[in-house]
Amino acid sequence: MSSPIIAVSQTDLQRLESVLDSHFVQAIGNDRPHLKELKNKLERASVIDCREMQPDIVTMNSTFNLFDIDRNESDTFTLVYPDEACIAEGKLSILSPLGAEVFGLRVGATLTLHVLNHKTRKRVEKISFQPERAWFRNRVMAE
Repeated sequence: MSSPIIAVSQTDLQRLESVLDSHFVQAIGNDRPHLKELKNKLERASVIDCREMQPDIVTMNSTFNLFDIDRNESDTFTLVYPDEACIAEGKLSILSPLGAEVFGLRVGATLTLHVLNHKTRKRVEKISFQPERAWFRNRVMAE
């Protein structure tokens, strides 16, 4: 079963491809399943103008609530590039299994993550900030 096509901005696509081709990713193991799936997502992605990005899609630097279905708990994360990651501050790296999985999902989408022989189910509850929408709103207000 193939994953749905995701929407990505040209800027994020180029930066993510660069990160995935970096020496850092080679050092941590670019053959990890979640990194392979992230590369596959990007190969299938539909590149769109940031003004056309739907507001319910998790993009880079989006802040979103993720509900743990099994624990009945919600956490807030911002999806970031690896150099900005700090899980204690809720900054989730795109190169983490969870970050790679949540990228491109819509509000309401569920995911199942397998970590250390443990399965956890999560749902994207809400996006409180998406940079593409914020940029567009700021441009419209400035005009």
